Amino acid sequence: MRLIFMGSPDFSVPALHGLIEAGHEVVAVYTQPPRPAGRGKALRRQPVHEAADALGIPVRTPEKLRHNDEELAFFQGLQADAAVVAAYGLILPETILKAPRLGCLNIHASLLPRWRGASPIQSAIRAGDAESGVCIMQMDKGLDTGAVILSEATPITPSDTAGSLHDRLAEIGARLVARALKEQPTPVPQDDSQSCYAPRLERKDGQIDWTRSAVEIERQIRAFIPWPGSYTLLDGQTYRIGAVSLPDDANTTALMAESPAPGTVLDDRLTIACGTGCLRIEYIQKPGRAMMERDAFLRGTKLTEGMRLD
Repeated sequence: MRLIFMGSPDFSVPALHGLIEAGHEVVAVYTQPPRPAGRGKALRRQPVHEAADALGIPVRTPEKLRHNDEELAFFQGLQADAAVVAAYGLILPETILKAPRLGCLNIHASLLPRWRGASPIQSAIRAGDAESGVCIMQMDKGLDTGAVILSEATPITPSDTAGSLHDRLAEIGARLVARALKEQPTPVPQDDSQSCYAPRLERKDGQIDWTRSAVEIERQIRAFIPWPGSYTLLDGQTYRIGAVSLPDDANTTALMAESPAPGTVLDDRLTIACGTGCLRIEYIQKPGRAMMERDAFLRGTKLTEGMRLD
């Protein structure tokens, strides 16, 4: 088929490669413009931009598609059979959605209608879902509301982070969209009554609320790896938390016997009281330093029993 590909981050790259390997003709790639990144704030191209260049595919980087008549005319002029969209980052107006012969297909990293929105991977882990997956969706003008063409599930393991689940879903999405284009099954409308929303995340969302249960906090920390990360405050300084465990040793009950305030350091092993239960910090990063294991951290930082994390 004659295709347009629209994507920006690492998640999109396997799908682009998969379409080429399946024998499709990708006539243009649309991606977000280069953005300032790193300490020097130098402009950095999107991963899909780099991949398209390596494949010799023309790249378009419009700042917007809405009310952009020039870009619409170019898009329509490509006379594509379909557009494949994977984490592109711009809202597609209805004129764009209708331009390709078969419309626009979206690779969405959740089992729709669960987790419509910008952070489906993080939301699934944070909620304690047993599984996640990928849907190939026929796009309409709503937010992830289109009919589902194909889907595939994968379990969320107790050790999964957003990073590990992301990589697995990206590979599933690449395989699934190629199958959808080949088989062209009948799309199935979503049950809107079962939908839930996955909001766009910001760095401030990573602050740990110690009044929540230990189980919820442990899920948050895994859900926010690698971004936005999770952190806590101690004496006004920010400490990033890289991993925690849920202690099951005999001392746990004794440590919680006096109902310590959430955020209280309970022992010399960085066991922290939560709203319900407690957890143990396994990896932590002090300001200006690298992430380190608990024992290495405690050799250089004194945290005494009774101190409070905020």
